[in-house]
Amino acid sequence: MSSLRATSISDAALLPRLDNLSSNSEPSSPISQVGMVQTTVAFAPPPTKTNFSTKPLPVIISSSQYKNNNNNVSLTFNGYLNGSDNASSEPVNATNMNFKIGMSIICYRIISDLLILGCVGLPILAFHLWGTPYKRGFFCDDKSLKYPFKKNTVDNWMLFLMCFIIPISIITTVEFFLSQYNRTHGLCNMTYQRYFIWQLEIADWIVESYKKIGLLIFGSGVGQLTMEIAKYSIGRLRPHFFAVCEPVMVDSSTCNDTVNADRYIEEFICTGDATPRMIKQMSLSFPSGHASFACFAMVYITIYLEKLMTWERCKMVKHFIQFLLLMFSWYTGLTRISDNQHHTTDVLSGFAIGAFYAIVLTRTMW
Repeated sequence: MSSLRATSISDAALLPRLDNLSSNSEPSSPISQVGMVQTTVAFAPPPTKTNFSTKPLPVIISSSQYKNNNNNVSLTFNGYLNGSDNASSEPVNATNMNFKIGMSIICYRIISDLLILGCVGLPILAFHLWGTPYKRGFFCDDKSLKYPFKKNTVDNWMLFLMCFIIPISIITTVEFFLSQYNRTHGLCNMTYQRYFIWQLEIADWIVESYKKIGLLIFGSGVGQLTMEIAKYSIGRLRPHFFAVCEPVMVDSSTCNDTVNADRYIEEFICTGDATPRMIKQMSLSFPSGHASFACFAMVYITIYLEKLMTWERCKMVKHFIQFLLLMFSWYTGLTRISDNQHHTTDVLSGFAIGAFYAIVLTRTMW
C-alpha cells in the first residue's frame, strides 16, 4: 500500500453496536435515534521490506458523528495496531531491532578517533616545544604590566583533576546506573547497536561512556588548540611582565631613564632571574587557557547531567552538583586575575571560547 488509504465502514456494520449502546444508556441520552453513522479509518503506509522487525504501525481512527433528531454526538478513538508489511507476518518484536557490530568495525572507529585526536593534539605539542610567541612591545608607563609575580592558586594538577578525572567519573557513573535503570524498567531503546569483541558483548554503558568521554577529550583539545593559536599570534604580555622580565633596552637604558618615558619599546632584553619557560609564558596572556579549559569542561558536564540525570528524586542533587561544577570554573577564572596571570579581558575571552565549544559539541550528543 504505497499511499495513505481510507476505508469507510457501512451503516449496517455498526448499527448493532449502536443499538446496544442506545439500549444501555440513560433515558436522557442524546443518542436515541441514529440517522447516519460514518467512521473513517486511516492506515499509515507500511515500511519497506527489511530483514528485521519494524515498529508498530499507528492506526488513527477519525471522529464519528452519531446523529439523532436534536443533537450531534462526536466520539474520537485513537490507538495503535501491531503489524508489518504483510498481513500474515507475526507481531512486531522490538527486542530484535538491533545491529551487531564486530571487532573490525570497532577497531576502525577507535583508530579513526585516535587519528582525529592526533590531528588536534600534535599541533598543541608543537606549539609547546617549538612555538615562539609574537614579540609585542610595551610602554614603560603601562601600569597594567607592573603587577608582582604570584604562583597559581589553581595549579595544573588541580585543573586536570577537576576537568578530566571528575567529569570522566561522573559520566561513567551516570551511564552505568542509567543502563541498569533502563534494563530494570524495560526502557531500552527499540533500535540500538550492540558491540562485540570476538564473542564477548560490550556493555552498552561502556560504549556510551566511551562516546561521551571521547567528545569531552576532543572538545578540550580543540579549545586548547584555539587558545594556542591566539596566544602565539597575539603575544600579549602578562600583568607581571616587568617583575619577570626586568627589561633593558638595546642601548642599555631602562624604564627609569626619561628618554624612554613615552616610547613604544620593541627591542629589549630580559635581565630578570627567570627561567626560559617563564620568559616564554610572559607573552602568552591572551586568552586565558585555564579559564577556557575549566569553562568548557564544567559547562559540558553540566549540560550532560541536565540531559541524562532525569530521576525525579535526584533533581536537587543534580542541581547542587551543577552549581559546584560551575563555581569551580568561575573560581578558576577569578584566580587568574588575582594571581596576576591574566588581564580581565583574557579571562572573559577564555570563558566565551570554552562555553561556545561546550554548547556546540553537546548539541551533537543527542
